[in-house]
Amino acid sequence: MRFLQDHPHLLEIAYQGVEKILAPFQRWLVPGGWTEWAFINLELVSKGPLFDCRMCGQCVLHNTGMTCPMTCPKNLRNGPCGGVRLDGTCEIKPEMLCIWVQAWERSTAMKSDGAQIMVIQSPLNNQLKGTSAWINELNADVQVRPKGWNAKDWQV
Repeated sequence: MRFLQDHPHLLEIAYQGVEKILAPFQRWLVPGGWTEWAFINLELVSKGPLFDCRMCGQCVLHNTGMTCPMTCPKNLRNGPCGGVRLDGTCEIKPEMLCIWVQAWERSTAMKSDGAQIMVIQSPLNNQLKGTSAWINELNADVQVRPKGWNAKDWQV
């Protein structure tokens, strides 16, 4: 698994391929029911071991160097805290490399989506926890933002 994590361009290609494959079936891939149940289980067995997926329902792997920001002990979705040690390790778990250090390094290896690391992510919608990120993405549920929040206004 570490090989794939350290070669995010391969994961980027796979992500883009899955997105293209699923697009024609979008009208049938709706929240609730057996299709979401199937997708949740597929995500658990694939993204779980590969990315230590926390099933937030709002996957931003393609924006974060194929590194899950939810694995940050502080659940930071928009970059490192002020506690990153000089050696790049986490202040909470010193034995762990800061996921944002990993995300930054891995994003440089991504040809299409690498620059997406500069996009500020929307606040986490905890109502989507435990749902399928793919189905949410295809149904634009992750695009629903609190009133007054428009991520494009906050891009760096």
